[in-house]
Formats: sequence, C-alpha cells, structure tokens
Amino acid sequence: MERGNMSVVKEFILLGFSSHPEQQIILFCVFLAVYTLILVGNLTIFIVIVMDSRLHTPMYFFLSILAMVDICFTSLIVPKLLVDLLSVRKAISFPLCITQLHFYAAFANMDSFLLGIMGFDRFMAICHPLHYPRVMRKRVCIVLVLCAWVIVSFHASVHSVLASKLLYCDAKEMHHYFCDLPPLLKLSCSDTSINELVLLIETTVILLTPLLCNLVSYVLIAVVILKIKSSDGRRKAFSTCFSHLTCVVLCYGPVLFTYIRPSSAYSPEKDMGISIIYTMVIPMLNPFVYSVRNNAVKEALRKIMKIFQGQK
Repeated sequence: MERGNMSVVKEFILLGFSSHPEQQIILFCVFLAVYTLILVGNLTIFIVIVMDSRLHTPMYFFLSILAMVDICFTSLIVPKLLVDLLSVRKAISFPLCITQLHFYAAFANMDSFLLGIMGFDRFMAICHPLHYPRVMRKRVCIVLVLCAWVIVSFHASVHSVLASKLLYCDAKEMHHYFCDLPPLLKLSCSDTSINELVLLIETTVILLTPLLCNLVSYVLIAVVILKIKSSDGRRKAFSTCFSHLTCVVLCYGPVLFTYIRPSSAYSPEKDMGISIIYTMVIPMLNPFVYSVRNNAVKEALRKIMKIFQGQK
C-alpha cells in the first residue's frame, strides 16, 4: 500500500459530534438512554414472541428477527460511540473500521430486506388468505431470511473489500461517529470512482428491491381493502398493516438520502444527524410501533408479566 512518501494508515480518528467536554457528557447520557431503550424494547419483543405460542406465525417470526437485527445493528455502533464520548482520543484501528463497515452494511440492509419480506407477508395474508398457510410455511420463512442474509453479506463484503484496497495516505480524521462508507471514501487519496459507482448501483438495487416489494404489496393491499364493504372490516384490515407501513416510511427516507446521491453532496454535519435517525431512533421506535397498536403483542406481554409476578 505504500507509494513514495505515502504512509500506511493504521487507525482513524472519529471526530464525532462535539469536542466540548460538557456537551459530550450530555450526549453520552442521551445516547445511553436511547441504547437502553433499544435493548429493552427489542429484547422484550423477541422474548414475548418466543414465549407466546399464539405469536408463532410468519409475521411475528419476521418481527422477532427484525428485533434481533436491530440489537446487533446498534450494538455494533453505539457502545463504541459511548466510549468515544468519554475519551480524549477517539481512535479506531483500520481493521476494526473495515469490520465495522462490513457488519454495518450487512445489518442495515438486512433491516431493509426484512421489511420487504414482511410487506410480502401482509400481501399474502390480506390478498390471498386461503393460500397464505401453504405459501408462508415455516420452511419458506426460514429460507427467505437466509437468502436475505446471503445477499446482504455479499453486498457488505464487496464494499468492505473495495474500501480496504484504497490508499488513505496520512488522512486520519473522519467526520463521523462510526466507519461509514461515504466519509471513508472522502479520506482516500486514491481514485474512488469504482467504489462510488458500485455504491450507487449496488446500493440502489439492494435498497430499491425491498422498497418496490413494499410499494407493490401495499398498492395491491389497498385495492383489496377498498373493496371491503364494511368500515369495520376495512379498519381491521388496515390496522394489521399500519405498524409495518410506519416502519417502512421511517426507514427508507433517511437511508435513500444518504446513499443514493453523488459524493459531491456529502455533508458531515447533515449526514451524522441523519445517521442518528437510522442507527438509533428507528431501532428505538420499532418495538413501540409494533406493540402500541398491536393487541396480540400487548395481551401476550400482560400474560408474561402475570407469570413473572406469580413466581415472586
């Protein structure tokens, strides 16, 4: 990797949000509280689904996987951020940076694919209820999740390998709080046109495939719901989709803005603010979105709480 007087970069300095100690303490407390809510909320959803046999259906199976992916996703980033907020020197080694980039890309896109699969699940449940048990069998659900993981892992490997081959000269300061691809490419002193082209094309395909799956599913679902004559029937059918549709809207807006755009539009401050939305805010909101309006989850949660209270 050495050329002339270029030295091999062994670590990066994550500049993060603020260099003022008093602000860093406030941010530490806020992010710690958010991370705690993420862990408690998603673990609760996962445990409730596992323990209540009435929730052993495809929809809740996918929701339990989504909860675990959100835990892994945020745990990859937030603990390091919390340590950096209390540290004077916010360094991350080059191998660890590439590793974080790889798993970040994998978990983030797994979230997207799970939302796409859940959209298809809602389409089958509402538009083809008679065929639903046969199509959405347990084996089919597991295969869908495994195929999604293979695809996102390949996607993540492509970007992490390409990023690891770049020259970074003496540029060490990264204007971000974790190793994301756009700020990493900005630090490179070699030609990043291939990386940017692959990022634009591959990320567009990876993100738009599940998004289109959701859009098509909900257009067809809307057609079926509008044909229901009773208002109670329409409301009940729509309520089964509301939580998932809310998460789809929350997820895709920030992600599409960050990755499907030219590199010249990169802005450190704006990107870090948007990154907070999809690395912390959305994983924190997902459990509440899926439980507040979901009577089955709330009933299962009350049942489990009664069991634990009875054991005391």
